[in-house]
Amino acid sequence: MKYQRLSKEQLEELHVEFINFLSAQTITVEEWNDIKLNKPEVAEEEIDVFSDLVWEKVLGNARYVEHFSKNQIHLFELAEDQMLLISIKVNKESVDITTKEGYQWLRNNLLNDEVVFYNASKQYGKDKNADKFALIQQGANITNGELYRYFAKWIQDKEKP
Repeated sequence: MKYQRLSKEQLEELHVEFINFLSAQTITVEEWNDIKLNKPEVAEEEIDVFSDLVWEKVLGNARYVEHFSKNQIHLFELAEDQMLLISIKVNKESVDITTKEGYQWLRNNLLNDEVVFYNASKQYGKDKNADKFALIQQGANITNGELYRYFAKWIQDKEKP
């Protein structure tokens, strides 16, 4: 398995897709029920293959991910050939930006000396989707990129003379 097995809830959400996956392998409902009952290891392998296919599609389509911690936000744009990062760090111990109040403090204090912005980029390794998946395993969430674009524009506007 290349990525991670989908949870039971995720598999239930993708029930129709999983049926189509089995159908593409000419596995009927009766055969699937027999496999689950008499060859559970084969059933697990099929679920693993399906999970990897789902992850490949999701990761291939992912364009932005975000990771929030108590005092940092990491916003990634997953470009074609590299990952672009905007990192925001709050150097004020009393502020926890994972809370509504802390996030509001950040919004109101973007120009405060205790708020530091970093930009970086990194080329993908041999497997672009594996690099994306590593971010998710570290706690990042796939997003629509609204926050990344907001801060990218904000930084660009701030840098204009």
